[in-house]
Amino acid sequence: MLTRLAVVAAALALGSAAFAQDAAPRETVSASLSGKKVSIEYGRPSLKGRTLDSLIAQLPEDRIWRAGVDQVTTLTTEGALTVSGKRVPAGKYSLYVHAPAEGAWSLVLNGDLGIPLIKLWDKAPANLANEPWPHLEGYSNILGKEVVRAAMTPGAAAPVAEMFTVKLAAAGAGATLTMSWGDKSWLLELAAAK
Repeated sequence: MLTRLAVVAAALALGSAAFAQDAAPRETVSASLSGKKVSIEYGRPSLKGRTLDSLIAQLPEDRIWRAGVDQVTTLTTEGALTVSGKRVPAGKYSLYVHAPAEGAWSLVLNGDLGIPLIKLWDKAPANLANEPWPHLEGYSNILGKEVVRAAMTPGAAAPVAEMFTVKLAAAGAGATLTMSWGDKSWLLELAAAK
């Protein structure tokens, strides 16, 4: 935990110009489920010569990853969803991935949307000052606001994804969520709640 706090503190110590220059691109993907929009907004880290396994090995003890980089990754839905049989009300959620050392990875939706960067770093660039960032003290402090945790189906990414990529593809009354990075991918079915 102290190592993670030190890394975050070091990253926040960068000057505004350096911070903006090194920022990963952000992307929003969306699909329509029974006429209601579902979107995911996330930062796109690159492998940059590293392996996914080496990056995942750096996760904290709880093995929770924000499913992107920089600001909190969010899922916004105009209508209620069903994720692995559990109803998720319309709204905006932070999106994480639970990546255990062994076993299935899981999508995690949480009602806590993070903390404005300005509260973590008083020199935050104006364009990012009010953007939500993960809490420095770890996921355990927001575990009580978890809405759903759903196992994803693993697969192989084709082609290999240098940048972390999220896709939402409409499928009947639902959508398939696909996350890809390196040579791996994970799938999860989302459905409009009845």
